Amino acid sequence: MNLHRIIAVGALAGLLAACQSATYSPRPVEVQPQGIDGQWTDPNGIISSFYNGRFETRTTDTNSLLAEGSYRYVSDQIVEIELTSLLRQTTSRVNCALATPSQLNCTSSTGAQFTLVRRI
Repeated sequence: MNLHRIIAVGALAGLLAACQSATYSPRPVEVQPQGIDGQWTDPNGIISSFYNGRFETRTTDTNSLLAEGSYRYVSDQIVEIELTSLLRQTTSRVNCALATPSQLNCTSSTGAQFTLVRRI
């Protein structure tokens, strides 16, 4: 019986050692962005930035500021942007719906529609 115990204890010790030497490498988890904070582009390549309630739109070539303003969430999926165009010196309102985590469908107060795509 002692020989069986020694063999069983040895086998158990070997099994535990094998478990500890195995490495665990988790798969990277892709994090979906929440809300609209970050940078977005329109079909013309104009970059819109949303951070902590502030909104800016800049050109891609010279990084010139085209418009600025603020935004607020009307609901989890709807955002209202109040902006001032620095070119036209006008103030307007735009409503955007977060269609997907990477697409904003927007309608200006004049009825013009456009889409913004999240920059990665």
